[in-house]
Amino acid sequence: MAQSNFDRRRINGPDESFQPVFESDDGNGSRWKAGDPRKGRMAQDIRPIFLQAGLINQANGSAYIETEKTKIACAVYGPRQSKTTVYNEKGRLNVEVKFTPFSCTRRRVPIRDAEDRSIAVQIQQALVPAVRLELLPKSTIDIFVTVIENDGIEGCIAAGSAAASVALADAGIEMLGLVASCSAAIIGNEIWMDPTEEEGQVAVGSLALASMPALGTITNIWQTGSMSPDEAISCMEACQKCCEDIHSVMAQSLLETSQNT
Repeated sequence: MAQSNFDRRRINGPDESFQPVFESDDGNGSRWKAGDPRKGRMAQDIRPIFLQAGLINQANGSAYIETEKTKIACAVYGPRQSKTTVYNEKGRLNVEVKFTPFSCTRRRVPIRDAEDRSIAVQIQQALVPAVRLELLPKSTIDIFVTVIENDGIEGCIAAGSAAASVALADAGIEMLGLVASCSAAIIGNEIWMDPTEEEGQVAVGSLALASMPALGTITNIWQTGSMSPDEAISCMEACQKCCEDIHSVMAQSLLETSQNT
């Protein structure tokens, strides 16, 4: 016998409901504002890093990196035969960056735009000098970077480069060294390392540097905004010091993954 009071086409809500709690937007001083001292860390400190390799079983290599509100997953497929008929002595490295619709404050349309391509180009330029593409003729390596949560474009470039480098090593692709990346911003008269999205909006200029600390070489530099030559050199020196610490985290992550498999 059918129940007349039961609607099968709809899911009835709970008997009791509560109003969601959002971040406080009032001026009680809990939120960071431009001109205030840095909240939670010193100017030369970077955000804590969680990095783990080998999380995506279907990919040849993968990595997941999390630096507070920046969360990125990276998958590497290849090397595989290139689809083009033209013979190339060096392999090809393709990088594709995608933002999830919920990664930013405003919902993003799941269509690639100029920002996605710009980040992909910076990550590719940071990785190409480290990968031995001359050993992979007529081959293609595809790197897919998915931004799960975004807290600044500079942080996405730095975290994406580190995650992609670890994923390449996890895939067993021969490299000259791991690529570590870090960003810095000029805020007032100070250099703030690893700026967040709020800090980047008030920064005069920002810089992202990628390097191979094991060889002491720089693979890519990306700079935006207004910055004097002395400030740019100071930012690069500070980024290189932080890249050494990031490199140790990357190496430890690969060591733990190899020991667990």
